[in-house]
Amino acid sequence: MRKLETKTIVVASHNAGKIKEIQDLIGPFGFTAKSAAELNFVEPDETGTTFEENATIKALASAEASGLPALSDDSGLVIDALGGDPGVYTANWAETPDGTRDFAMAMDKVERALEKAGASEPRQRTSRFVSVLCLAWPDGHTELFRGEVDGTVVWPPRGSQGFGYDPVFQPEGYETTFGEMSAEQKHGWKPGDAQALSHRARAFKIFVETCLEA
Repeated sequence: MRKLETKTIVVASHNAGKIKEIQDLIGPFGFTAKSAAELNFVEPDETGTTFEENATIKALASAEASGLPALSDDSGLVIDALGGDPGVYTANWAETPDGTRDFAMAMDKVERALEKAGASEPRQRTSRFVSVLCLAWPDGHTELFRGEVDGTVVWPPRGSQGFGYDPVFQPEGYETTFGEMSAEQKHGWKPGDAQALSHRARAFKIFVETCLEA
């Protein structure tokens, strides 16, 4: 495993919600970070069929464009009753004809698919959020870190915090959805904490233990 020696990196994302969560997580470590969106980098085509492949595509694109290490995230909602969908196509389910993303529409699409599958009881609506972080260097070296959190898809959506599908995902052991949690509750992991809740925070914890800690 390669250690990250610099405190200047690029957050390889154009997703405002992801950028904020990653910046919240890396903030306590003293990083100077700009996003691919801020730097006006072209979004690469995510042609992979796994979270790992797509995270790698994004991180390498930003590392090559900037000449700096780049940290990307590819994440999604995996629903058992839907055969793992939307999975790596989680963002695609929110795409509209005009090229924007409507996650209220996407959550409704998920609910209709679950109804069609006959998944009406909580035990039939098991799911997990998956996040894969990729740290890439300009020389092409990459490191991958995967985090998952199990839960249940609920309906109707609850809460206006977070982003994406957060209002319909209730993590295991909690009575509230990600959409009802504060940023601190959802992904406020920091060094010394034994546990991290969100999928992204769990992946980040592994990143810290692998690439930052001595």
